[in-house]
Amino acid sequence: MKKKLIVQKFGGSSLSSIKKIKRAAQKIKKEIISGNNVVVVVSALGKTTDYLQSLINKTDVNADLKEIDTILSSGEQVSSALMALFLNKVGINSRSFLGWQIPIITNKSYGRARILDINATFLKQIIKDQVTPIIAGFQGISEELRITTIGRGGSDTTAVAIAAKLNADRCEIFTDVDGVFTTDPRWVKKAKKINHLTYDEMLEMASVGAQVLEPRSVSLAKQNEVSLIVRSSFKNIKGTSISKTRKIIEKRNVSGIVFSKNDSKITLLGVPDKPGVAAKIFGSLASQDINVDMIVQNISADGKFSDLTFTVLENDFFKAQKFINKIKKEIGIRNILPVSKVAKISIVGIGMRSNAGIAKEMFRALAKEKVNIDLISTSEIKISVLISRKHILKAVNALHKAFKL
Repeated sequence: MKKKLIVQKFGGSSLSSIKKIKRAAQKIKKEIISGNNVVVVVSALGKTTDYLQSLINKTDVNADLKEIDTILSSGEQVSSALMALFLNKVGINSRSFLGWQIPIITNKSYGRARILDINATFLKQIIKDQVTPIIAGFQGISEELRITTIGRGGSDTTAVAIAAKLNADRCEIFTDVDGVFTTDPRWVKKAKKINHLTYDEMLEMASVGAQVLEPRSVSLAKQNEVSLIVRSSFKNIKGTSISKTRKIIEKRNVSGIVFSKNDSKITLLGVPDKPGVAAKIFGSLASQDINVDMIVQNISADGKFSDLTFTVLENDFFKAQKFINKIKKEIGIRNILPVSKVAKISIVGIGMRSNAGIAKEMFRALAKEKVNIDLISTSEIKISVLISRKHILKAVNALHKAFKL
């Protein structure tokens, strides 16, 4: 029987102590003993990346991105070597590899690099030689021969990219939760683990606040049809599988409820309604690395002006205000109304494609709890609303109950 090839990724929370590293090593050993080949991808230990970033901030908040990447990538170097030590100690022939040693080639966007290619031939030879590679996630090397990082959550992306390149049978993401839940179980006691999601559902959930997987990794899995499984590092349970399709159960039109507590709203009043104005506003914000999410535009009765409302992350709130004020006179914006302390709640489900009345049910459940909706945005399988942050707990619980999750 041909051996299966499994890529296993262990996040920082799964490696935050020596005891946890040993536990992860035993999971890898168990998979190898069962007759499969395993490629391991690891994140930095615990909060190491945050600590390294704090050192950078104390040194120079405007530091060279290339040097920042060299510093931040060092956490994964430690965790990959430690994991190799533990595996060799328990009889599994293994070796640690950094991104440049494979190599994992990326573009030159330091801090948020994109993977261009991976030397699959090298990895296949390592596996053929019966060595289990322990690969430092989150990092690669640019064409300038400088170390790059792939952005927060980059180890997920590394694991999926390797699985795609090697045509792995599956990619397992080990984390500190049992899988993907119908909503955050810390907020809703009756939240349940979801056994199966589609790529589209997981991508929507990740993009609007679910922190189990990074959107880039899910998008990459979808493009290459990599079979993904989100599993607990601490329990021997099934987890959540993510693939192209799933059987739609009539009672599950909505798969999950996701919320984000770090949003802010900015309204621009009296914006001249001319071609190119919106492009100039949002293009200017993009040039400052400010990501805009929900957007609503209302045109005045005479068609000469519009009110433009959009959301940004709370971390970008003051930066966005400052920049809009700079271009306010140039564009002809009459007034700016900034509002912080808002929250975004989204319902996601592939069953929404073929079932009418989902939006009505959502709005009715919120109205019953006297939760006012500020903004609404939709996609084919998602409805997002912006509400006051003080109502988030009762809103999430009300929706979870309304959709019988």
